[in-house]
Amino acid sequence: MTEKKVVLTYEGLKNMEAELENLKTVRRKEVAEKIKEARGQGDLSENAEYDAAKEEQAEIEARIVVLEKMLRNAEVIDEESGAKNTIGLGTTVELLDVEFDEVMEYTIVGSAEADPMNGRISNESPVGMALLGHKKGQKVTIETPDGEVVFKVLKITK
Repeated sequence: MTEKKVVLTYEGLKNMEAELENLKTVRRKEVAEKIKEARGQGDLSENAEYDAAKEEQAEIEARIVVLEKMLRNAEVIDEESGAKNTIGLGTTVELLDVEFDEVMEYTIVGSAEADPMNGRISNESPVGMALLGHKKGQKVTIETPDGEVVFKVLKITK
């Protein structure tokens, strides 16, 4: 079975590599020291610090596995390619919510980099999918759980 490709911007790739490096070189050592200190306190069966440190170690190791798998299957998008005036992966788009006369800005990224609270939406999300391929000046109607939302594309930047 082939594993799903993880679409990343160059910035997202560098951030993941930095996080992985930090987990392997810094965080592993910190948690190993915590475990060592907790062991020195005696009876491990009733040692909350030891249990917490072991749990933290498991979380770090799990995150390392996830990051390594994602990086193995990473496909970095070329943010410079593609039409300059068309919404695609890696583009930042300024939209006008027609109903509420509200302007918002989103960057279209792969699902691994998505952070909606910071304006980074996945190309696989309903909004991200609906925006792909549209141009400045076009209206885009998106079906959401709360009903249809109409956006007008004001600006596209790479």
